[in-house]
Amino acid sequence: MNSLEKKQLLGLDLNQMEEYLLCLEEPRFRGRQVYKWIYQKECSSFYEMSDLPRSLRKKLDEKARVSIPRVLKQRVGKDGSRKFLMELDDKKKIECVLLPQSRDRKSSYTLCLSTQVGCPIACNFCATGQSGFQRNLKAFEIIGQYLGSKKELNKRLKSSQAELISNIVYMGMGEPLLNYDEVIRSVHMLNDPRGINLGQRRITISTSGEAAGIKKLAQENIQLTLAISLHACDNTLRDQLIPLNRKYPLEVLFPAVEDYIAITGRRVTFEYLLLDEVNMSRNDAHKMIKLLKPLLANVNLIPYNEIEGLPFKKPETAKIWQFYQWLQDGGLNVSIREERGSDINAACGQLRSDYRR
Repeated sequence: MNSLEKKQLLGLDLNQMEEYLLCLEEPRFRGRQVYKWIYQKECSSFYEMSDLPRSLRKKLDEKARVSIPRVLKQRVGKDGSRKFLMELDDKKKIECVLLPQSRDRKSSYTLCLSTQVGCPIACNFCATGQSGFQRNLKAFEIIGQYLGSKKELNKRLKSSQAELISNIVYMGMGEPLLNYDEVIRSVHMLNDPRGINLGQRRITISTSGEAAGIKKLAQENIQLTLAISLHACDNTLRDQLIPLNRKYPLEVLFPAVEDYIAITGRRVTFEYLLLDEVNMSRNDAHKMIKLLKPLLANVNLIPYNEIEGLPFKKPETAKIWQFYQWLQDGGLNVSIREERGSDINAACGQLRSDYRR
């Protein structure tokens, strides 16, 4: 049997896994065992599932597969950030990033997940957007990034730390809310206490302003963090930076955000990329204060990570702090994101699927 014709077990929830084992004329508890091997032990080889009978391991190997993406290449930054180039079953390639939360060798990591191969939004400051869009990822391919990254990290660090990856951000390649159903499935799988068991509040979904998806997310009853890439506070500039703004301009996006806050009671994070001589004037600061001050919101300033071939520049430190001060003086809850991973092209906006780098 061709390996792609075999039953894909990665991405099945516990009930589905139990039902599949029942279809193989095995007792239901075998499904729980397989589920644990995949989601708690990052195991993709049935022959390594040592508490299963040899006959069942052979049967599963003939009929099923667990497609944890293969790590083709790993780069490690000076700050301990790690970028993985992963290959999917159809040979498409994606990148995901592990960011240490401190300089401590025993630090836990935040994992930045991709949700699409490439990205259809085509923001003109972003490397991913310049590489085009190929397809959405399935939930099992999103979860596979977590399992593959954790397995690789354990191997490299020789660590058995239970919470090696403590936070998830859907901020890699792609627009998560344009792959809504598969992303939400993956969130539930990450959260399942019988499997990976990652708390909902440790998960962040970032969007470039997909208002229809924000409205749907408000109805999900999931206690995650919503982050919105703002980058400009008027439609003229935002149209230039984020083409999606032409479909969902600020007067459409912000009612969706306000409804999300009202329904969930949760604070929203607005991400704002600092582009030198583009969006950092005092007038830009005033516009942001007027737009965001009425909301339950945080502002995360991101100094631009320069990308070869694109015209945008990173601002000087003094300009960054001046803009920060204007926003703080205006009453916004604002922070500056610490730069991580830029020396390995793993920082915000730098991900591609080009394996030659």
